[in-house]
Amino acid sequence: MNTVNIANTEPPTFASTSVARHLVRGVIGFGLIIGSIALVPFVGPISLLAAPPGLVALRGCPTCWLIGLVRTVSRGRLQRRCADGVCSVAGADPAR
Repeated sequence: MNTVNIANTEPPTFASTSVARHLVRGVIGFGLIIGSIALVPFVGPISLLAAPPGLVALRGCPTCWLIGLVRTVSRGRLQRRCADGVCSVAGADPAR
């Protein structure tokens, strides 16, 4: 029987590989969502078809994008440590 060590599995992340890439995704996503709403008076409800690709670019809701931005910026700077059933967040080891 195979077992999986849950302590070593990484939870799903919304982070990108770089801050620039994450910001580009945000510009595209928010641009499509805002544009789809702003164009309704001129184009009609058909403009709302641009909203779903915007949500895909954001990898979900705007809050998911913001969480991903925070994780992308903090990647490598913060580390979660657990000892004796108590977890804390601290700065990463400088040796890394």
